[in-house]
Amino acid sequence: MYAVEVRDHIMIAHSLPRPVFGPAQGMHGATFVVDAAFFTADLDDNGLAVDIGLATAALAEALKPLNYQNLDELEPFRGKVTTTEFLARHIFDQLADAIANGRLGEGGSRIRRLRVLLHESHAARGWYEGEL
Repeated sequence: MYAVEVRDHIMIAHSLPRPVFGPAQGMHGATFVVDAAFFTADLDDNGLAVDIGLATAALAEALKPLNYQNLDELEPFRGKVTTTEFLARHIFDQLADAIANGRLGEGGSRIRRLRVLLHESHAARGWYEGEL
């Protein structure tokens, strides 16, 4: 399996209002480094798995509505617990939609698997990965 992975980041505010989260129950900020890996079984005639430029643009587009936002105030997240894993799935879904709608070009149709990994800190990360 071939893969192209691109990286970006977001800075958000949110709360995790459940006792299991201890001090993170209150409003706090987070900066996530976000990696998106696009997996293909083969390469195109140009030797590419995925166009890196289009993959980078798709990730930036998926992250833009989240960046510098209080997630607690955004409609898609009302009543949700926006953990790292939850956010990874949300971004995965946005990228899967971009792939399905042709925003990764002709090569996008060859993508078989996608992984979205959020680095919460230098010591912790979470991700969502799935078949397309």
